[in-house]
Amino acid sequence: MADSEAKGAEFEKKADKKLSGWAVFGSKYDDAAELLEKAANSYKLAKSWDKAANAYIKLANCQLKLESKHEAASAYVDAANCYKKSQPQEAVRMLNLAIGMFEDIGRLSMAAKHYKDIADIYEKEENVEKAMEYYDKAAELYSGEGTDSTANQCKIKVAQFAAQLEQYDKAIEIYEDVAKQSLNNNLLKYSVKGYLLNAGLCQICAKDVVGINNALEKYQELDPTFSSTRECKLLTDLAGAIDEVDVVKFTDIVREYDNMSRIDQWKTTLLLRAKNVLKLKEIEEPDFL
Repeated sequence: MADSEAKGAEFEKKADKKLSGWAVFGSKYDDAAELLEKAANSYKLAKSWDKAANAYIKLANCQLKLESKHEAASAYVDAANCYKKSQPQEAVRMLNLAIGMFEDIGRLSMAAKHYKDIADIYEKEENVEKAMEYYDKAAELYSGEGTDSTANQCKIKVAQFAAQLEQYDKAIEIYEDVAKQSLNNNLLKYSVKGYLLNAGLCQICAKDVVGINNALEKYQELDPTFSSTRECKLLTDLAGAIDEVDVVKFTDIVREYDNMSRIDQWKTTLLLRAKNVLKLKEIEEPDFL
């Protein structure tokens, strides 16, 4: 590793010398770019991520001098991939620079991909608001490019985070929209019941019983097969327990469903919120009979 880092430093020193000297027809930038590519690769072999990132930034500047925005953007992406190892916020900065260039030259699918990369970084850092913002940007560009499947994946992420932030109306709108889009797609239609279940759980957290039942009617009209699913039964039974203000029944319904289909952490969080609201109602409305 020490040898690789020394090689990287030597390549970078030669590149800097090229850039500080005179050359005909701008060839110094071509020569320097080649040396900086070698420097970055050597630094990566040495796992000197910050030095590799710095070499890629210099490479991007060379490519800009050569009026090659695509190559410059790619170098910024390479810098970001190095910074991911040590400085996530610098990785985000590099990716935003790359995105601006990809958008300028009309490479919108590439821009969308890197919006998603930024969202992934924020998700790992548990910055839900920023992750939601960048998944939303990625979804918009993917949709515009006709990449509906990937756009929907990003939209679902936005919906999940919106629900975490108790922005239930936003989450419901997304889940319902993706469900509608998926109905006529043979590859995606089997996911519809899951999207409607998630929308229904958001309804349970956000609405009164009338609102929940109206939503269930709408979902069964949207997808006639939904009424025969365990997901629909779960939502219907939970609505009944909420109508009766029966916490024990609510808990039993969830337990029974979980025994058949394991409930993930996201759904568990929403169900616990709904259960806690129901507990408060039970205290406020004691049964005197």
